[in-house]
Amino acid sequence: MNTQKIKFNKQEFAGAFGDIGTDFPLIIAMILAANLHAPSVLIVYGLMQILTGLTYKIPMPVQPLKAMATLVIAQKIAGPILLGAGLSIGLVMLVLSFTGLLDKLTKLVPKAVIRGLQLGLGISLCSLACKEYIAADKLWGYLLAFGAFLIVIFFIDNKKFPASILVIGLGFLYAFIVSVDFQALFQAIGVSFPRMTVPAVEDVSKGFVLLALPQIPLSLGNSIMATKQVTSDLFPERTDLTVKKIGITYSLMNLIVPFLGGVPVCHGAGGMIGHYTFGGRTGGSVIIYGLFYIGIGIFFGNSFEEVIKVFPLPILGVILLVEGISLMLLVRDTVQDKKGFIIAILVGALAFGLPYGFMVSMLVGTTLYYLPVRLEALKYLGVSSQEKSLNQ
Repeated sequence: MNTQKIKFNKQEFAGAFGDIGTDFPLIIAMILAANLHAPSVLIVYGLMQILTGLTYKIPMPVQPLKAMATLVIAQKIAGPILLGAGLSIGLVMLVLSFTGLLDKLTKLVPKAVIRGLQLGLGISLCSLACKEYIAADKLWGYLLAFGAFLIVIFFIDNKKFPASILVIGLGFLYAFIVSVDFQALFQAIGVSFPRMTVPAVEDVSKGFVLLALPQIPLSLGNSIMATKQVTSDLFPERTDLTVKKIGITYSLMNLIVPFLGGVPVCHGAGGMIGHYTFGGRTGGSVIIYGLFYIGIGIFFGNSFEEVIKVFPLPILGVILLVEGISLMLLVRDTVQDKKGFIIAILVGALAFGLPYGFMVSMLVGTTLYYLPVRLEALKYLGVSSQEKSLNQ
């Protein structure tokens, strides 16, 4: 039974921004690529955070669906198709949850494979942080990121001066000096609200084929299974939190947001790790995070181009990097299990390196785990490689 109380303190406020490095750039990029109504996207995204915080009372965040976001950004897929994709994946997850298939799939996939998926996602986040965000402002970006990373190292466990607040503050200072036009920012203030939409049947079908199908394996692996595992790791007392419940809230969110103009969303292991790493321990952190998006959506939604300058990409990159590292470190509990550790590393490498890597790696890792072999060949290769390096 869940008796945890929601708190609103300095640590929850610090944890609230532990996932902004992942979410914020993807949301902005989708708004621009799909020509979405920015106030609707931002406000609805914030509302989903608040509802999730109230439902779970732990830092169970809401995140944009990453595979969908990547395809929309890269291929400039139209907004109506994106909204239709959200509705279609909500229906799929609802069926999987209530038929019991989600529970059966979760029991089938071993913990070593889940750790590998988390490792692959962590590597992906770190790669994105270094290549796209930290390098965005060239020399000044590197210097800013280095300073922010030092702050994280020295203040990560400091309750008096939470690391994320100091890092965000450094970003604000840098932005106000370098890039923010105060006059344009204040002139942009207005009031906006979400627009009601009704996805057409054609957009739902196109969205399912173009966006939902590539997203489903990642959602099963990261949004459902890995999130359940991270919840068990961080909040072992939450025995009431099942994969079925996670699947149901995942589905319900996506059955709601398309009608309010919001982007498809999910839960995520990385997001929870981000909130927890920077101090979040209750639903208060995601509620605060949700209020942040609602505030921007209502008052700055029609001119968010000015708002995003307040959050320099190198700062978002450092937060994303820390989240990725924290996610990768979860693999350490497989070290004592030689077969499990090898599978976790293999799954992580495949998840990061291959197209549709999460689907492929989950199938390969699960198959290898249940094969009646001890993976002596892989162990031999590892020993041989070490012997060769020593002889050289």
